[in-house]
Amino acid sequence: MKLYADADALPTIAKELIIKTANRTQVQAIFVANKPIKLPPSPHLQMKVVAQGFDMADNFIVANCQMGDLVITSDIPLADEVLEKGAKVLTPRGEELTPNNIKPKLNARDFMESLRGTGVLDPSQMGGQKPYGDKDKMAFANGLNRLVKPTCPQPKIITDKEIK
Repeated sequence: MKLYADADALPTIAKELIIKTANRTQVQAIFVANKPIKLPPSPHLQMKVVAQGFDMADNFIVANCQMGDLVITSDIPLADEVLEKGAKVLTPRGEELTPNNIKPKLNARDFMESLRGTGVLDPSQMGGQKPYGDKDKMAFANGLNRLVKPTCPQPKIITDKEIK
């Protein structure tokens, strides 16, 4: 399992939780963005800087993720593409996106985009994202703990009956 973080708009708290989780579980975490992000030295952390341009980070993640990997993103079209490859998706706010819930979200996103494109919705009148709070941090931490599987082998527990 590898963890890919769509890091261009990743909240700092989420980045720190990913770093801690990757080091604790020894899972490779790859932060993908169009500019460098400072990471502490660790064999489990990697920064991939992609070229400037629309969806360059998304394209890298889609091209490299595999079945069983985890992608951290709030980008609905990216989530849809990696789910089709068999990867798992967790938003920085702790919501797991699945094949069962992604299509309605994608449809709603596309509908809102079409309203903005036709001028029916004025983007300046939209509220934007709410601040990242403690509830989001807790949900994200719980999601990471549930979805990230350690790469190191777990020790076998030997029962008294097995010891002779």
